[in-house]
Amino acid sequence: MLNEYSVGDSRDLLKQVDSSSVDLVYIDPPYCTGRDFYHFDDRFKSSEDYRELLMRPILTECHRILSDVGNIVVHVEPKVSHHIRILLDDIFGEKRFKNEIVWVSGGNHKSKKQLQRNHDTIIVYQKGKESIYNPEHKEYDAETVRKAKMCPYRKKKYNTSALVNRQPNVVSRPNLRYEWNGNHLQWHVSRERMEMLHNDNRLEYSPNTGIPRVKKYLDEMDGIPIKDVWTDIKQIQGIEKLDYATQKPVALLNRIVKMFSNKGSTILDPCAGSGTVGRSAILTDRNYILFDLNEDGKALFNKSLVGLVPLDKVSQPMLNPLENLLY
Repeated sequence: MLNEYSVGDSRDLLKQVDSSSVDLVYIDPPYCTGRDFYHFDDRFKSSEDYRELLMRPILTECHRILSDVGNIVVHVEPKVSHHIRILLDDIFGEKRFKNEIVWVSGGNHKSKKQLQRNHDTIIVYQKGKESIYNPEHKEYDAETVRKAKMCPYRKKKYNTSALVNRQPNVVSRPNLRYEWNGNHLQWHVSRERMEMLHNDNRLEYSPNTGIPRVKKYLDEMDGIPIKDVWTDIKQIQGIEKLDYATQKPVALLNRIVKMFSNKGSTILDPCAGSGTVGRSAILTDRNYILFDLNEDGKALFNKSLVGLVPLDKVSQPMLNPLENLLY
């Protein structure tokens, strides 16, 4: 199954995957819309049938196959996100919730009876106490650079961040509560670390209170950290667009894959559609396992690889990114 697109019912195919063998499950399941799409039927008798007959068996198997540091990413619309959260809390545990990401996709879901929806919900849970997470960053925009201060000593631009812990009851660590520059407060760093920052001229003191903030030089950081509202990735356009109703942009999957798995990891998508997860896995130096009921999805996936991946490599582990992949 490794680096293959298998056609069949995911509830059955998942049982053939070894336990704890996958680092990331990405699933963009049916949304219980009541519509009969060309590629799949999204009609269920009730939301309970959707939740218990389709999603529970799939998510239960996904929990089994995930490694101890694995993550599951479920991409849904707000209409069914609460059903998915209930199931994930039940199967993974409430404490394994990691993130809820809002992807502002810029869609045109117009309605005269309610607010226009232009976002999807992406829910992330982890299997164990620790899980894979690789922070992603965006390049600094012109406004961030303009607003940054200039250090007169280093001749470099910087921003500052707080050193005072405004929620001291959350973390009760006695070594983080001490007096500094006339302020006896709970800090984010130890006294030893504070002294090192001071000696390295990395503290900026308030002229009114004397409370320091730490300088963070732009050229020493990776950029602006990606947070949980994504507005910079739009819907599919141009050459990337395939004839598949629910296709997601590879830029979106690349971000998810890089954040929540490592190079060499295996990623599984039990509702693979046109195979965007597979293309992203190839680009980011991962392996993939794809399942879907639809033969058309597999055909589109294979078509998207023609001329881009040697045919004798398609069904073998791919551990080298393909720089010329267009999708």
